[in-house]
Amino acid sequence: MNLPSDPRVVRRIVRHYLHYDSENPFIFISAILAFLGITIGIIVMMISMGVMTGTQKEFEKRLFLMNYPLTVIGYANGVEDSTIQKIHKNFPNIKISPFYSTQIIARNKDVIQGGILYGVDFKKEDKLNPIFARALKKNRLNRVSRYDMVVGKDLATELNSKIGEKITLFFSQYQPTGFGSMPLQKRFKIRATFSSGLKAYDKAIMYTTLKAFQKVLKKSPKRYDGLHLYTAKPFEMIKKIKPILPDDVDIQGWWQQNGNFFSAMQMEKKALFLVLMLIIIVASLNIISSLLMTVMSRRKEIALLRTLGATRKEIRQIFFRLGLAIGLAGIVTGTILGFSGIWFLKHFDIIHLPADVYGTTHLPIDLLWSDFAMIIVGTSIIVVLSSLYPAHKASSTDPLNVLRNE
Repeated sequence: MNLPSDPRVVRRIVRHYLHYDSENPFIFISAILAFLGITIGIIVMMISMGVMTGTQKEFEKRLFLMNYPLTVIGYANGVEDSTIQKIHKNFPNIKISPFYSTQIIARNKDVIQGGILYGVDFKKEDKLNPIFARALKKNRLNRVSRYDMVVGKDLATELNSKIGEKITLFFSQYQPTGFGSMPLQKRFKIRATFSSGLKAYDKAIMYTTLKAFQKVLKKSPKRYDGLHLYTAKPFEMIKKIKPILPDDVDIQGWWQQNGNFFSAMQMEKKALFLVLMLIIIVASLNIISSLLMTVMSRRKEIALLRTLGATRKEIRQIFFRLGLAIGLAGIVTGTILGFSGIWFLKHFDIIHLPADVYGTTHLPIDLLWSDFAMIIVGTSIIVVLSSLYPAHKASSTDPLNVLRNE
């Protein structure tokens, strides 16, 4: 009498083997541990990859604001006014803010702090820098004098100065005195402060007017150190703008100015993925051990099925599907709990971050679909590979030897 070749029989046996066996409780416990390992691995990987991506996007957003989408830099003779007109003519939708820049030392009473001073047109800078615009609006700075300044909030705190007070700036240029020379210095008035969320910028960046640079440092009114450009498509526009620039002028994107930082974050993300995948591999070992123990404890049943006409393929399918059932249950449960955890972390501020380090107080989390797909595909491959050997072991059982020994 042969066992009919019916897929329903295979499914019925798989369901039977998934039930708790009082005679071999450790096999069921091992299967539960494998299920929990896959579930926890999926949850940890989803949340960890989401946090890494969210943190990277948070830094990208803030660096995008402070570094500008595109920056034109003049290395030799600066950027002439004719270059601005050429960019305006070819790309009328691009917002342009010319600037001067220099390193300075700021002093207020006995407090000294180094920084970078930018000379900008306040009206033009207001249109392409939302952090700068927010500072002007908050302090109602509509009319600007030549020596007015907008500084980072942390810098103002370091200098122990308030809005409306004057501070002294020391430049790298020297001016002659009666007994020699001394660094050029000028007093500027703080009219507003800004806060970008990035402490390194808020402690170092200062803005004043173009006229201040032209007066103090004798800068030409038709030649600038560089241009800040705003466009919604910087990756596309940088290729179009570069050919029309003079040979001694270059253009950089915000991602190029912070290339090492983002490369390091990408490397950390890949390393984290590989390390967390070890959780899935450890869980897959439980699948292998659980299936092998099931094979050993069910040898008489396997031999009986073979004598009744079950083929090696059907025996292999039983134990292969058994491993897939454990792994698939862990993947589905882990996915549901992973998305639930991400939703919970997004809507409830249970993790508070120091704003001076991360630029935000809430935990940034954003799981990309590509990362989610890698997690599911990687876990599925490990589960499939873990089910192959026990299934092969079960199908190679010799019914004659088993029944003779029994």
